[in-house]
Amino acid sequence: VSTQSTGTVNDMVLYLIGLGLGDEKDITVKGLEAVKRCSKVYLESYTSILNVNKEKLEDFYGKKIILADREMAESDNDVDAMLNDATISDVAFLVVGDPFGATTHTDLVLRAKNKGITVEVIHNTSIVNAVGCTGLHLYNFGQIVSMVFFTDSWKPDSFYDKVKGNRSLGLHTLILLDIKVKEQSLENLLKGKKIYEPPRFMTVNQCIEQLLEIEALRKEKVYSEDTLCLGLARIGQPDQLIVSGKMSELMSVDFGSPLHCFIIAGDLHVMEQEMFNHFQKTSKQIKE
Repeated sequence: VSTQSTGTVNDMVLYLIGLGLGDEKDITVKGLEAVKRCSKVYLESYTSILNVNKEKLEDFYGKKIILADREMAESDNDVDAMLNDATISDVAFLVVGDPFGATTHTDLVLRAKNKGITVEVIHNTSIVNAVGCTGLHLYNFGQIVSMVFFTDSWKPDSFYDKVKGNRSLGLHTLILLDIKVKEQSLENLLKGKKIYEPPRFMTVNQCIEQLLEIEALRKEKVYSEDTLCLGLARIGQPDQLIVSGKMSELMSVDFGSPLHCFIIAGDLHVMEQEMFNHFQKTSKQIKE
């Protein structure tokens, strides 16, 4: 998909390339060809992660990769430097999943277009369509919501009303779980210290705890411990895990390493119910 800007500065291109969900080989042929043409290759590393490290990507792509963390993304100077590079040579910006899976990347496209830079988007699988592997029909999903890590003083519950709306229509709710990569504590941020916290990835279990905590506060009976749900881990990777059951049952399941996401089931079609039952058997095996 080419998003041509009016009055482009030259024939150079900024490529936004989706990497899919698995490993270095999930990139499309078109994406790999574009990477090999680029003089600089950036890897966005703050909205999601792949199952392989940067070095493995470099070996497969045959290119050195520059990590684009949140700090870089929020620095106008760093982003402008990358866009300036795209006015003199082809530049690739690699994104785990699909380039537009995170709204952050829309801003990058707009900034490039305002500079007269041609942007070409090469799509790939994202968690939004990969959840079809659960057997739930994609057109039966409602609004997607995000669950962030709660703190003692900050427990946002805006997701609750969206889940309520979805469930009132019998729709499933996909919940994307928070990740914290190269984040600073509030204390270090205020002191201006470049000290970063260890990476954290929310688990299905933590998500359920927070969901039930907000239900206990709101008391609108949107869901409960008996609500049917699915926990997902490492979708698109060889050891992906899907477990279905009641919310209370999933609390005791060890979903393993990241990334996780969570689905609150709506009304189940007959075929959806069959697949749900299939993944429930997996749940019993894990507990044994």
